[in-house]
Amino acid sequence: MMLSSLLYITWDVDPILIHFGDGGIRWYGLLWAIGIYLCYLVQVWIYKREKCPEDWSDKIFIWMTLGVIIGARIGHCWFYEWHLTNDPIQLFAWTINYRNPYIENPLALLKIWEGGLSSHGGAIGLILAAWMLNKKHFSKFPEYQTSMLWILDRLCLGVCITATLIRLGNLMNSEIYGGPTDLPWGFIFLRDGQTVPCHPTQIYEMLYCLVAMAVTWPMYWFTDARRREGLLLGTFFLIVFVTRFLLEFIKNDQEAFEANYLLNMGQVLSIPFIIIGLWLVIRAFCRPMLPDTTNFDVPKQSLQKKK
Repeated sequence: MMLSSLLYITWDVDPILIHFGDGGIRWYGLLWAIGIYLCYLVQVWIYKREKCPEDWSDKIFIWMTLGVIIGARIGHCWFYEWHLTNDPIQLFAWTINYRNPYIENPLALLKIWEGGLSSHGGAIGLILAAWMLNKKHFSKFPEYQTSMLWILDRLCLGVCITATLIRLGNLMNSEIYGGPTDLPWGFIFLRDGQTVPCHPTQIYEMLYCLVAMAVTWPMYWFTDARRREGLLLGTFFLIVFVTRFLLEFIKNDQEAFEANYLLNMGQVLSIPFIIIGLWLVIRAFCRPMLPDTTNFDVPKQSLQKKK
C-alpha cells in the first residue's frame, strides 16, 4: 500500500507479488527475469539488423544470463559480506578485523534466493562472459570483425532496460535507499522500519539508466557510433558509474564496515569503470572505424558454423 502527502510518500508495498506457502513470487525476481528477456529481444533485433548468424542471439542469451547472475552473486558476497570478527586474525604483520563467511562456506554462494546481488559484480561477469563468448563462438566468423567490445557495445543497449527494472525491484523490496530528506518525493519505507522520509535512490538510479538508454540508443541507430569499437560501452559506463558514484553520497551504507571508509564500496568499485569508460571513449576516436555490417552482404556459406 502506498499513501502520499504534500511532504512525503509512505511506501508499504508487499515485495511478494504472489504468495504460496511460506514464500512466493517476488517482484524483484520477476523484474530480473523480465529485464533479462527484454535485453535478449534487443540483441535479437540488433543481430538481425546487422545480418549476423541466427543462433548468435541464443548464444548471447545463455552466456550473458550466466555471466550476470554468477558475477552479481559472487560480487556481492566478496565485496559486501565482510563482517567484524570478535577474534581478529593475525596474518604476518597485519591484523585482519573482518571475515567473509563465504570463504569458509563457499556452497552458500548458491543460496541466491536469500538475496545479495551486486551490479558491479554483474558488470564484471558480463565482461568475462563476452570475452569467452567471442573467443569460443563469434571469432570463428572473421568477416564480422567481432571482439569482446563489439559484443558489449551492443549488449549495453539492452542492459539499460535490465538495470532499470532491477532498480525497480529494489524499490519493491524497500531496500538500498538513501538518507533522510525533506524533499516532497521522500519515501518512508515502512517495511524496512523507517519512520522518516528518505531519498528514493532506487528511482534516481532508474532515471540514470533511462538516460543511458536515451543517449546510447540514438547513437547506435542514427550515428556511426556502432562502428567505433568501445564507444557505446564507454558512454554507458560514464553515464551509469559517474552518476552512481555521486548518488552514493546520499545513500545509506549497505554494510556496517563501510562506515569507516571515506568512500563506500559502491564508490570504490565505480572508479575503475569510470576510468575504463573514459579510456574507451578516447580509444574509440583514435582507431579506425569498423565496416558497416548493417549493409554488409554476407555470403550464405559464411553463416554456417566453421569447423
